[in-house]
Amino acid sequence: MEVKISAADVKKLRDMTGAGMMDCKKALKESNGDFDGAIEFLRKKGQKLSDKRADREAKEGVVIALTSGNRNNGVVVRLSCETDFVAKTDSFVDLGKSIADIALKNLPADLNGLLALPYDSKLSVGEKVTEQLGVIGEKIEVAEYAKIETAAGEGQVLPYIHMGYKAGVIVALNLEGPQFADPGKDVAMQVAAMKPIAVNAEGVSQEVKDKELRIGMEMAQAEGKPEAMLERIATGRLNKFYKENTLLAQIFVKDNKKTVAQYLESIDKNLTVTDFKHIKLG
Repeated sequence: MEVKISAADVKKLRDMTGAGMMDCKKALKESNGDFDGAIEFLRKKGQKLSDKRADREAKEGVVIALTSGNRNNGVVVRLSCETDFVAKTDSFVDLGKSIADIALKNLPADLNGLLALPYDSKLSVGEKVTEQLGVIGEKIEVAEYAKIETAAGEGQVLPYIHMGYKAGVIVALNLEGPQFADPGKDVAMQVAAMKPIAVNAEGVSQEVKDKELRIGMEMAQAEGKPEAMLERIATGRLNKFYKENTLLAQIFVKDNKKTVAQYLESIDKNLTVTDFKHIKLG
């Protein structure tokens, strides 16, 4: 005998999953009114859609940056989707915030670790995303995850989310205290605006250094500079690269008379940045 599906049951499943009313009604019918079965039905529907849309680009979405109450830890998570329309819905933003909150509470080692964490009593984070793909009808994925962990007494982590959740930054300072919260946010905004690749020259990979030196020598050679001067010219251009692309050496966007390092020293002579993470859409 066919189980009668009430409007209250449909609403309850919709509240639980965010799926449309007709999808909820169909899921409950397919599972003979069993809510666990209905959720599994929606998840499988999402998996089928996921397989079909695997080659779609998901360049829109939200980036969420969060730090713990004691500011010892921070995370950045990018939840991607195909369209700006979906990215702006409250349910999608809330999903991104929920996943970032789970990441902050658990601090998994990597993205796969985050996807394996429980989202609720029934689904993992990865399964929840698959379920919501069936609800939304377009490709969504947790595309990036980064974290910073500091021990008590070793500094603090400050967050910044660029307007419209287009980018998220966390910055680790070496000193604790509420007086450094605003400077930390200023530096996080600097990262979002100027996109440095490392804290300082020491943080730039040897691969990037070698590439920039090679480009510098090729440019100098093309300009007809003497062979004996090529390496020195290339080194000078590498130093310019550091000034433009490493955080502490960059000109501070709020005061172009200072570098970021000088700005921080003006707050406290010992204040500096130890790490940052920057994730943006695209």
